[in-house]
Amino acid sequence: MKKILSIFVFVFVSLFAMADEQNTSIENLSLLALKDISSLEQEVEDINKKLNDNIWIKRYKNYLLYKTMQQQLYELNSKYDKYKNRKENKYQELTRQLKNKINIKKRELELVEQYKESPIGNKIKPKEISSLPKVTNPFSIVEAFSYKKQLQAQKNQYTQNKNYIKDIYKLIIQKNDLLQKMDSISDSKYYHDRLLASKEYQKDFELVLDIVSTTDNLYSKKINRVSLEVNELIVDETSRTLKILFVIIVLVGLSIGLRKLFKRYIDEDDRHYTINKIINFILVILIIFILLFSYIENASYLVTFLGFASAGIAIALKDWFMSIFGWMVIMTSGSINVGDRIKVTRSGLEVVGDVLDISMFKISIREDITLTSYMKNRRSGRVFFVPNNYVFTDLIANYTYDSMRTVWDSIDLYITFDSNYEKAVSLATQVAKKHSIGYTELAKKRLDKLRTKYVLRSANPEPRIFSFLEPYGIVISTWYMTNSYATLSLRSKVSMAILSEFLKADDISIAYPTQTLRVSDTKFGSEVMLPGVHSGFFDGG
Repeated sequence: MKKILSIFVFVFVSLFAMADEQNTSIENLSLLALKDISSLEQEVEDINKKLNDNIWIKRYKNYLLYKTMQQQLYELNSKYDKYKNRKENKYQELTRQLKNKINIKKRELELVEQYKESPIGNKIKPKEISSLPKVTNPFSIVEAFSYKKQLQAQKNQYTQNKNYIKDIYKLIIQKNDLLQKMDSISDSKYYHDRLLASKEYQKDFELVLDIVSTTDNLYSKKINRVSLEVNELIVDETSRTLKILFVIIVLVGLSIGLRKLFKRYIDEDDRHYTINKIINFILVILIIFILLFSYIENASYLVTFLGFASAGIAIALKDWFMSIFGWMVIMTSGSINVGDRIKVTRSGLEVVGDVLDISMFKISIREDITLTSYMKNRRSGRVFFVPNNYVFTDLIANYTYDSMRTVWDSIDLYITFDSNYEKAVSLATQVAKKHSIGYTELAKKRLDKLRTKYVLRSANPEPRIFSFLEPYGIVISTWYMTNSYATLSLRSKVSMAILSEFLKADDISIAYPTQTLRVSDTKFGSEVMLPGVHSGFFDGG
């Protein structure tokens, strides 16, 4: 109530002060009219509070400030042009001051220059639409969706700005309606001037609203068009990705089918493992080439780059490349397969073991207890990694090449010169045949199979016994077929069996390094044979 009373007093005093200009007096107004004006004034005040708290009105005030400062600068320039040619001291000082004011005013105008063309500054201009993303791979599809989301956000932001301006315009119209009523109630110039000033607001924001509405319509259409173009790019890339994925799935399915086919017709696990490795390698290479030539825009650049880079890479990674070529030779020739027993000789070191794996760069070998371990290394069970390029530079022996599972092994036993060597040969032959009969039959089958592919001049796997004269006796060399993976086991049995047979025979004596001393009858006794005795037989000198 007090507030209404204060407004009433304010209006009453204002009308009284402007009585001369309006040629009317406050007494001419009725009490009812004063109450209406007070109520209308309160509504205008509420609208002004809403407008003053709005960022767009603040920007509009900056626009008005720019216009005012521009007018002031114009007036300063006019005065400066008027007095700059005067020679009197007072005019020279005045022109200097005017010039300083002009410079200051120009710097002030630069601070609000964005409001030069528009009542709300650069907010009337929508954000630039960035160039379309290149959708050339599946990952860029995510980027394209993000781009669409960004465009939609820009569109919504500009539409939101338009709605803000529309709300302000509605408030200004409401304010003008209130001022129009106040002006119609009172003939005071005060209300009329306020109405005119507010109508200028309305005109400016009407223009801004018209520009923003038109721009929003065009901007939305442009964003919709760009979004459609992005959708087309996404659809094209998705279609291409699905096609590539389909081809890869077909290749994977084909590789699985080939594995099952080979597994059905190939019983040997080693061969099957090697074939799987080759199929996997070819599959990976095909997939890599499909992806490279699908997602590299200009494949000739890749070929050119690889051509220049291959020379340096070949020198720097010579051993790697040689290992890769060695792997290709091993895989295509079948000279070494997983599970084969091989012997590798390198810098005087001999390793015999089973192949665990053949990767692109190395062969993994698990050392086993073999004659080599017994005679030379005296240890076993280690895993050796042999680079594939050793197939070109070092000796690699395969004990189980091309389905062979047997090898020749030999045992040498010495008998004395006076032993019945013919009986010894016969006994050694019987023992060898008895213990190696299973491996001999297996070797016959394997050799008959190899004879269809290779020229074999000597393919008889029966045990062979040889006898030779040596310095300390006659050596009986027994050769027989044995398991490639268990040579020591059979060697031990055959050795003990032959030794047992020789010991049973009365006319066969085992020989070892000995000396025969023949002593004639002399005047010396047998003590002269002892070392240390003067002129003993075993003393030097």
